[in-house]
Amino acid sequence: MIPNRKSEIPNISKRAFIPRQCILTNAFSVLLNYLSPKFFPLHRGIVIIPTYNEKGNIGRIIEAVMALETALHVLVVDDNSPDGTADIVRALQTTFPDALHLLVRTKKQGLGTAYIAGFKHCISLGYDYIFEMDADFSHDPNDLPRLLAACTDRGADMSVGSRYVSGGKVNNWPVSRILISYFASLYVRAVLWVNIKDATAGFVCYRREVLETINLDEIEFVGYAFQIEMKYAAIKNGFSLEEVPITFIDRQVGSSKMNIGIFKEAFFGVLKMKFNSRQWAVS
Repeated sequence: MIPNRKSEIPNISKRAFIPRQCILTNAFSVLLNYLSPKFFPLHRGIVIIPTYNEKGNIGRIIEAVMALETALHVLVVDDNSPDGTADIVRALQTTFPDALHLLVRTKKQGLGTAYIAGFKHCISLGYDYIFEMDADFSHDPNDLPRLLAACTDRGADMSVGSRYVSGGKVNNWPVSRILISYFASLYVRAVLWVNIKDATAGFVCYRREVLETINLDEIEFVGYAFQIEMKYAAIKNGFSLEEVPITFIDRQVGSSKMNIGIFKEAFFGVLKMKFNSRQWAVS
């Protein structure tokens, strides 16, 4: 009887390749876990940075955000800065082609309208978390993941980088400006009856649902009052807010946009908000 040669040949193919497949699968899994937070984030977040004559800061602040382990994109809203701020952003778009966006407006129109334009743009692009941040490093980009965590991990609808909660502080400001800012927040709390210790803060993270609910076309103010109005509108619409302690550092490059008109708008704007019956909700 002729032996069945086929049956005598051991099936070595599975023994040879299954371990190799496992090794490749495990290696791919490790690589994916490493790359996922940076290139495939669970939550799509974008940082809006309004600019006017910020050529000394804009390149460095964009690179600082892009260097974070937490993957965040950037939208620069530039008010046609004569110093060439937008040109610096355009040059960096070749380095960050999918993560860096630029919206150039025809003229200087104020902080509030810049953010409103940015909010609408980011919502149209489908981002889940939308941040406000200054270009001048008064807001530390390294605090962005902490603001995001307040929303993603602790369930806040809106998080605020706060100078006046426990653990927060201000560096390099004259005492007079600290007192004005601090008592302005006390004034807002007293008039509007809101439990926000840093009502004028401009370092913020929103869930997109907050910005989709607020009627952005009804937001009236453009300076510090804009920051107060956005927080008040969110609270009036039933959203939760968490203040995250930060260290605020006064700008080192460029000039402040603060002026007496912005201060007056905030002072009288709070009274207007108090006695205005609007709910700021999308009808």
